[in-house]
This record gives sequence, structure tokens and C-alpha cells, in this order.
Amino acid sequence: MRSTFKAPIQPAAPQCIKAREFRRRNDDGTFAVNRTRGKRMANKVIQRKRREQMIEENGVIFLNNVNKTYSTGSPALNGITLSIGRGEFVFIVGDSGSGKSTLIKLLLRELTATSGDVYVLGNDLGRLRHRQIPKFRRSLGVVFQDFRLLNDRNVYENVAFAQRIVETPGREIRRNVPAILATVGLAGKYKAKTTQLSGGEQQRVALARALVNSPSILLADEPTGNLDPKNSWEIMKLLEEINESGTTVVVVTHNREIVNAMRKRVITMKKGVIVSDEEGGAYIDED
Repeated sequence: MRSTFKAPIQPAAPQCIKAREFRRRNDDGTFAVNRTRGKRMANKVIQRKRREQMIEENGVIFLNNVNKTYSTGSPALNGITLSIGRGEFVFIVGDSGSGKSTLIKLLLRELTATSGDVYVLGNDLGRLRHRQIPKFRRSLGVVFQDFRLLNDRNVYENVAFAQRIVETPGREIRRNVPAILATVGLAGKYKAKTTQLSGGEQQRVALARALVNSPSILLADEPTGNLDPKNSWEIMKLLEEINESGTTVVVVTHNREIVNAMRKRVITMKKGVIVSDEEGGAYIDED
């Protein structure tokens, strides 16, 4: 496979952080030393360095011998090991039931692996606490086949919603939302209700919403599944432009024509295992 797993070394806390103490004034004018806050800051520095080291050595997405078996006993993934580097554009293809959707759910931390290691942006998802999941997901952009838009709101509000969730100041929202709508070609549609848009336009709104918080990774699950060929190609061109700006893009698709024409890295799955992983690959027949 592409990567041999390298467990991150435990870096020592930097002396300047380790020794830092924070003082607060007592009522009598003396100072009390708050060492707890200093330790918390030191721990954050250590954790950040671990994540950076993991990304450097194993990629922004790394799975090491991952297995997933559902409660019914049905195996979904079997011994998956793969690495996706920063700035890559990767297609994941395969028939229904091959494990593609399970893989995406693992990356989003909607599911946890039965065994093995899953790292995204240096985060060990198996160790991620429930309260940490929302913050982790803010570093990802996600686009779905069925758009998942808020149909009672207009285009602007659908995109702004993603910013309000992360408590972006209103001034920045008013700047960011029009900019990203212009990027996806919807600058003139910001007042329109999503129900008034075509399928291609709705997917552009979903793409703008996924990108407005500047994610490091964009996961697109069948983004052209409900679109005609013309709109499908327009969406894929946008994804390619986004990738060229530095965002890692992972696309799950059944669209053979697009995969074969774009000649990106192609990971092919069958019955829960990776059967092919090729740069400049194509949609191969699994039979």
C-alpha cells in the first residue's frame, strides 16, 4: 500500500510552555500562580505537534488495517490500509455494497472502526470523544448526492448557516458568503429559494456551503448522482479548481465517464477490500 504506518513520537513539551505560569491578583494584592492553565496550553501544543507529525508521515487521511463489522455480523470493510496526502484528488469507486459509503462514514466519524486505526488531519478518530466530534467536522467539507439543503431558506441563508454554526462574526459572513457564491457561479441567485433552482444549481449551493469555512478536506459522496451530464461536468470542473487551490478532494462516484476522462488517482473497492489503487487510473471492471 501507499504508506507504512508510523506512530507519532511523543514530543516533549517545549520548555517555554512547560514553565509558563499564569498569575491572578488576590484581594489582598498578592498574586496566585495558575499552573493548571499553563499545563493545558502545553498539552495543546503537544497535541498539535502530534497531529502535524502524523500528517507529515502518513497523509491527511490514513487508515491502517481497518475492519468494520456491523452489529448484524455483516462485514463492511476488511483490512483497509490507505493514505491520502495533502492536496490530492482521489476517486473512490466500486459497485453498491463495496464499502464506499462505510468508508466515508468512518472519515466523518459517523461510525467507528471495529479494529484498526483511522486518522483524519492527524486526529485519531477512534480516540475522539463525543463532544469533540462537532469541532473535528468543521475541518471537513461534505457534499451529498441529495444536496441536503434547507428548503425554507434562500441560497444566501443556506450558505451563511454553515458559518453561523461555527460562530463566524456577522461582518465576515457578509463578506464570505457572496465571495463563495461567486466562486460557484451563483452570485446572482443569492435571494432565490432552493426549490426554485435546478439540480445543478442546488448542488452548487451545497458545494458553496461545504467550502465557505475553508475546509482542509472536501468529501463528495456521489456529487453528480442526480445531475445530467452537462451539470455533472460543471460540478467536477469546480471540484478540480477547488483542488488546485490546495484542498484535498475525495469523490465517491459511479460515473465511469468522468473517472476515465479526468485521470486522477482511482481507488477501486470490492466487497470491503481495495482491489486497485492507481495514479492516473480509470474505472475498471470488477468482474
